[in-house]
Amino acid sequence: MKKAIVILLVLALVGSAAYGVWFVSERWQEPKVMPVVGATSRDWHPETFWYEPWGESLVHKGMDIFADRGTPVVAATNHYIMSVNDSRRGGKNIWALGPNWRMHYYAHLDTIEEGLGGYVAAGTPLGTVGSSGNAQGKPPHLHYGIRSMIADESRIDDSTLGEQKAYWLNPIEYLAPVIVTP
Repeated sequence: MKKAIVILLVLALVGSAAYGVWFVSERWQEPKVMPVVGATSRDWHPETFWYEPWGESLVHKGMDIFADRGTPVVAATNHYIMSVNDSRRGGKNIWALGPNWRMHYYAHLDTIEEGLGGYVAAGTPLGTVGSSGNAQGKPPHLHYGIRSMIADESRIDDSTLGEQKAYWLNPIEYLAPVIVTP
């Protein structure tokens, strides 16, 4: 048992080192693209991030970008697709690892591109806006969240679940360089 644990730890370290070299290569620059094609600042509420009360989640850990059903959703930055799911809360959703060890979450999709996996560049089609999961019956939108794998304690505050802000980025601030204000 002890030998198996040591072998797993060694494999994890070697894999992490190799992944780290690949991850910081030129292809992992962080270009930013609005994930809902054609969306402007009119398509979300400016206080959508960490809004409360928010059902089982208590707070809203992302932004909802409203658009017509079927509007294309694209990768907001360079990603490695980690999972494509259909769950009770997020409906059709995608988790993707991006630069700086950030997980990008695309939820409530109507469709997901066939064969999606591996590396995708910023702007690559991922799917379309919908209202799947717990958004059924609500206007179509993309829930877009960004969770850091590395804590930033400077983001912690006294709000509900404020200690979790160490791991969540405000997508509106993240996308600020590409937001169009009509």
